[in-house]
Formats: sequence, C-alpha cells, structure tokens
Amino acid sequence: MNKNKQQGVNMYEIFETKERLSADNTLEAQKVRNTLKEHRVYLINLMASPGAGKTTTLVRMIEELKKDYRVGVMEADVDSDVDAKTISKMGVKVIQLHTGGSCHMTADMTARGMDRLNIEDLDVVILENIGNLVCPAEFDTGANLKLVILSIPEGDDKPLKYPLMFQVGDILLFNKIDTKAIFDFDEERCKEHVRKLNPNMEFYPISAKTGEGFDDVINAIRKRIEAWRNVE
Repeated sequence: MNKNKQQGVNMYEIFETKERLSADNTLEAQKVRNTLKEHRVYLINLMASPGAGKTTTLVRMIEELKKDYRVGVMEADVDSDVDAKTISKMGVKVIQLHTGGSCHMTADMTARGMDRLNIEDLDVVILENIGNLVCPAEFDTGANLKLVILSIPEGDDKPLKYPLMFQVGDILLFNKIDTKAIFDFDEERCKEHVRKLNPNMEFYPISAKTGEGFDDVINAIRKRIEAWRNVE
C-alpha cells in the first residue's frame, strides 16, 4: 500500500521550511563573516521602519566615516533606485539591491551584494535593509553591527510590538528628537522596554535632520570598528 494513502484517504506530509531556511541562512551568515574577516571589512546592518530616517541617517554616517575609512553602501529595496541615487552623490561606492518582493535581506543576498560591490578596496560597508521592524530582524546577514533606528513619531511602545528587532540590535538610535515636543514619546519608558529584551543595547538620541547627537554615535561606531580590526 502507498504509505501516503490509507483506506482511500489521501495523506499529506508537513514540511517545516522555515527551520531549513533558518539553518541555511545561519551557514551563509558565517560565510559572510569569514569573508569580512578575510578582507578586513566591517559590515553594518542598518534597520528601521519606512520613514524612520534611515537614508538621512546613513548620509550623515557616511559624511563622518569616510573621513577615516573607505566606505561602500548596499541599498536594499523591493523596487526603485531612489536611495542609491541619493547615496551616489556622497562620493562612495554604492549598489542597489532589488529583493524581488522579499521584505528582508538574507545572508546569501548580502554575500552576492558584497561580491558585486567589490569589497577588496573597502574598509566599511553599510547595508540599508528593507524598511520594516519584522522581517529584517529574523535573518542574520553576517553583519558586525546591527544598528536600529526608532523615530520619535513611531511611539515608545514599538519594542513591545516588535520585540525581536530590539533583541537582536546592538545600537538603538532615537531619531527625530527635534520632534519630541510634538509627539508623546517617553524615552526612558522605551529604554526600559528594550532593556528587558536586550540588556546590552546602547542608546543614542539623534536628529538626522539637524545632526544633533551624531558625534556620540560616530565615536561609538569608530570604537567598534577599531576594536574589531585589532582582533587577530
């Protein structure tokens, strides 16, 4: 008897693809880390909601980091090349990555993007991930630093609604602090929510529009880059 049929009833198999996908991505992420180590390139994964200020923040980061490092950028998006056009004016290498409808970057996508970017002559690569607080948090890209932006208008309850993003992040930027007088955002309450998920998270209030707070952020990133580069 066909093992998939019993007494005239068609049986079916349940195959959990997410576990396999996660396992495969973990292996690919380690390959990315090995490549980064081989070429001494530091990878930053920048994640946030649409409209949180990723690209504006990225522009300010590039302005400062390119003073000390050769910087390259991977702009991930479902479609369009709007962000890549913006970054191309910064005088750094940039590549636009279209995900074909996918709401996140995987380690394999990241590896292929790095290959097309030709990272041999770079020191720092910044990946601007797809704009949302869910999917990008689920996939390890192999990045050395996970930089998360939460803008003031989004509200201080987002760590409760999207906990994984705040569990995996290393640095959290509170962007648009110049709007705090308008929106009901309790920074300390938000930090408390995040610390319960991730006691090691670092917090920096910034305004990508005015530049407020960026000196502290860039110094923190520089320290991480140098500490990583100095590890044998």
